[in-house]
Amino acid sequence: MPGSLTAIAIDAILEEHGLTLQQLAALCAVDHNWINQHVEEGLLTPTQHGGEWRFSSATLLRVRRIANIERQFEALPELAALVADMQEEIDDLRRRLRRAGLE
Repeated sequence: MPGSLTAIAIDAILEEHGLTLQQLAALCAVDHNWINQHVEEGLLTPTQHGGEWRFSSATLLRVRRIANIERQFEALPELAALVADMQEEIDDLRRRLRRAGLE
């Protein structure tokens, strides 16, 4: 149980303050220019906090997925983002099924 409480606390902190560009880049093993490019192309959506970009825990997962797809399949960023969108939708549908007791 403490592990899940820790995860909940970390998510809460991330959602309140968010990750900086540098933190996100380091956690996802991508260059900050990679993130800048994906934001400019509309594939990632940061929030503004104190004049700088901040990224949520959901964006952390999204960046990891997109970067992994681009690397593994040499996919274009737009295609990798589309696949990540589909994975997010599948994850959401699975959560709904579990809540409904159908999975």
